[in-house]
Amino acid sequence: MSKALGIIPARWGSTRFPGKALHLIAGKPLLRHVWERCQRAKKLDHLIVATDDFRIAEAAFGWGAEVAMTSSDHVSGTDRIAEVAAKTKPFAHVINIQGDEPMIDPKLIDRLVRELQRNRKLEMVTAAHPFADPREAESPHQVKVVLNLRNEALYFSRAVIPFTRDAGGLSQYFRHQGIYGYSRDLLLRFVRWKMSPLERAESLEQLRALENGVRIKVVMTDSG
Repeated sequence: MSKALGIIPARWGSTRFPGKALHLIAGKPLLRHVWERCQRAKKLDHLIVATDDFRIAEAAFGWGAEVAMTSSDHVSGTDRIAEVAAKTKPFAHVINIQGDEPMIDPKLIDRLVRELQRNRKLEMVTAAHPFADPREAESPHQVKVVLNLRNEALYFSRAVIPFTRDAGGLSQYFRHQGIYGYSRDLLLRFVRWKMSPLERAESLEQLRALENGVRIKVVMTDSG
């Protein structure tokens, strides 16, 4: 069975919340909560924290995490994990786990790995769930996704999609969850592609994959 590497990208220089990765929640740094939950995923063969900041690295080392120091020039977490993945060749699949998701479900991580392992043609997988309150879909900070009949992404948007013309029509919207699984080969190709037009317009990196013809499987969950 092909092996899976989990990578948690973490940076210090958040515009809205510098040092967020080490912000204490219930007595533990935010990043540690994420790391501990990832440790419970059964399908990850290896787990690495990727950062360019020695404060984060020192803290993560302290609680037993493996840490990879990366370039400080990366513009996104995807670029950061790709640098690490390029140096860890035995792994066929890479799971990108956001460092600010302290309630990440280990079972969801396992589901993403299983999707990649059982379908060799699948290169990318992510997750979504129905909005509990459809009105929440109106926020541009909540990314929506529309799917085809095979639960593959047709489009991601900050706008409310799909548009329902008639009253009483479709009222269920799906919120995209910021976790991704890639084949290692796709990940290394992805970061070499230029920013795409729709990606630039929506400020959504996953649109680069769609615009380059990548099929993205979407695993559905009950909630985020």
